[in-house]
Amino acid sequence: MKLSRITAYMSSLLLASAFALTGAAAAHADQSAAQSAAATGYVALGDSYSSGVGSGSYDSGSGDCKRSTRAYPALWAAAHSPSSFNFTACSGARTGDVLAKQLGPLGSGTGLVSISIGGNDAGFADVMTTCVLQSESNCIARINQARQYVDSTLPGNLDKVYDAISAKAPSARVVVLGYPRFYKLGGSCLAGLSERERTAINDASDYLNTATAKRAADHGFAYGNVASAFAGHEICSGSPWLHSVNWTNIGESYHPTAAGQSGGYLPVFTAAA
Repeated sequence: MKLSRITAYMSSLLLASAFALTGAAAAHADQSAAQSAAATGYVALGDSYSSGVGSGSYDSGSGDCKRSTRAYPALWAAAHSPSSFNFTACSGARTGDVLAKQLGPLGSGTGLVSISIGGNDAGFADVMTTCVLQSESNCIARINQARQYVDSTLPGNLDKVYDAISAKAPSARVVVLGYPRFYKLGGSCLAGLSERERTAINDASDYLNTATAKRAADHGFAYGNVASAFAGHEICSGSPWLHSVNWTNIGESYHPTAAGQSGGYLPVFTAAA
């Protein structure tokens, strides 16, 4: 009789403990869900591929950053109505610029962050200028220099940016967007760069994207590969979504058109977000 009473008593203690633990877990789950529901703001960071250079319709208040209403962040925000939308991406931005000037809106209420960054760090503009204006050998040499930078220095710079985003917006889903390939090889271009130069530029874009995707994955971020979305819409294709050299507006050269933002970047970001 005493043994059965002790057994019953111990059983009741175990049941009470189990209910207490279950209740605590449920309360924690409810709290996490509430925090997740509250973190619904969207912050768009990055460089010209995120600000929308090349797509027109620039916000006059954004100045030289050239933030466009046709850029994928603005299009996504218009379609999904986040609780808040802060668009700080800026033309010409490097990783250091993101750290110094773009992270202010991030906080506990941020549920989604997008970013494209790294191309300017690797010297994208100088690579294209060299390839357009100088010899093929100089072009290839400058591309190889950029690839060395991607190996030696860029990963550490990306880590600093990604760490800062996680620290400031711990509840956010972060989507890192890559860059398109620029040229359709064997395409319709009859002048300009050589096929060897175009191939090297495409390969360098893939190289940068691979490095960026790895850093994003190591930080638990999603990665949006836009190269496949732009396939068939590169420069020298029949329906390009990228500007070639634009001598009347040089800053738009090699940037997505409005169609590139809506047809290339937006679907990839929407799927990852």
